[in-house]
Amino acid sequence: MDAKAFEAGLTADGYQRIETKELPRGHRADSHAHDFSVRALVLAGEITLTWNGTSRSFRAGEEFTMDAGCAHTEAVGPDGVRYLVGRLIH
Repeated sequence: MDAKAFEAGLTADGYQRIETKELPRGHRADSHAHDFSVRALVLAGEITLTWNGTSRSFRAGEEFTMDAGCAHTEAVGPDGVRYLVGRLIH
């Protein structure tokens, strides 16, 4: 998906704090949860998210969502990751 179209969709769906974020290669985050939902489009690199006992890697061009309160871990691939993300505050 095109980043501009993705961002327009975030805005139309009420997502706030839309920004591009980068995490360095090898970055890991232990189990945590957010008080907001997220929808993100991976622009470059790779991130693996684990929640409810399931792991999934997301690469450039793929989207992911995470509901508020969902405990998850994060692991960034060898090239780092850059993604466009919006937050939906409930």
